[in-house]
Amino acid sequence: MSETLAGSYGWTDTISGVYYGPGSVTTALPKLMKSLGGTKALIVTGKSLYTKTNVVSKVQAILEGIGAYGGVFHEIGQHTPVNGIHRGMELFKQQKCDIIVAVGGGSPIDAAKTILYNLREDTGGPMLRQIAIPTTLSAAEFAIGAGYTNEAGQKVGVSSPDLAASGIILDAELTLSTPERLWLSTGIRALDHAVENLYRPGVPHPMKRLCYASIVDLFTYLPESKDDSKDVLVRQKLQLAAWMGYWPMKQEKYTPLGLSHALGHRLGATYSIPHGITSCLTLPAVVAMQADIQTPEFKEDLAQAVYQLRRDSTGSVEGDIRLFSKLIHGLIKDLGLASTLTEYHVPEEDFPAIIKPVVPLDDPRFKQVVELLKGLM
Repeated sequence: MSETLAGSYGWTDTISGVYYGPGSVTTALPKLMKSLGGTKALIVTGKSLYTKTNVVSKVQAILEGIGAYGGVFHEIGQHTPVNGIHRGMELFKQQKCDIIVAVGGGSPIDAAKTILYNLREDTGGPMLRQIAIPTTLSAAEFAIGAGYTNEAGQKVGVSSPDLAASGIILDAELTLSTPERLWLSTGIRALDHAVENLYRPGVPHPMKRLCYASIVDLFTYLPESKDDSKDVLVRQKLQLAAWMGYWPMKQEKYTPLGLSHALGHRLGATYSIPHGITSCLTLPAVVAMQADIQTPEFKEDLAQAVYQLRRDSTGSVEGDIRLFSKLIHGLIKDLGLASTLTEYHVPEEDFPAIIKPVVPLDDPRFKQVVELLKGLM
């Protein structure tokens, strides 16, 4: 029987609730603090969001209003350097907090997860909780893993079924100050999630239908958001699209996302390429590669995206996958996000070191991935 039409689905044990809508943070944050039993929250965020916008001060005021404010830690940089995580842990303990409210993109949300993971490792107690208030479309809040950069500059991670955010607030009003390039490129990151879930083992059929809806909405609303960056309703639709493409699930056997994400993790931390931009670089080429290497069933799932986008079929599954790749590339170009590895000073001689942790040297696909990266120069 087809893997796609037989399986199981479980919502992650951790998530208590997802609240969404413009202005929803005002009522949702007190509700989540109460339902999760949080009494004192440390806000974890990035420096730019803290110093250049009023987003964090809004969240702080809400926590102060319910007597649950425990301070702000804003030393989280791109790709979540480990030194920031250590300092955040110390402040969390110093302030006697029992919950984290992460505000921002994937870096502060992953930092919050890593802080909580390390605290549990230190104490042996239960995993404490996080409420995530994302201001980008990276959808890190739904993942059970977190990536950070170690002392050697390498991207590493922690993972646990308990690490997905316990409460999530998708309030589009809080995204209005997100820089355009960050907002749109993390939209391509969201597209990367939806696309790679189409050929990720263990993803159940109903979730793939959500991924198609996510793909259609991202293709529709990302250009609209570029045209009018202040349209809050469009931004809210994009937050929901990012959720649909990375719908949380409890897998009986965890499987990672695909090659685009794996290469992106290697490129991002090593060469300081933002997460969203790594997806802009790798996703079209990786999708095209699936026409040659993927199983027949997953090829069908990928090719179906062309129909969902209401484009005419090429007449073959492999042709439709390549057409889908071209459509993704066209979207990236239209959003002004096209770039190259050369722009980020990635030398060709580094390719084997980038690829080996992802695709072993003796794997027949190794040479294909080398050629893929050459095509991104």
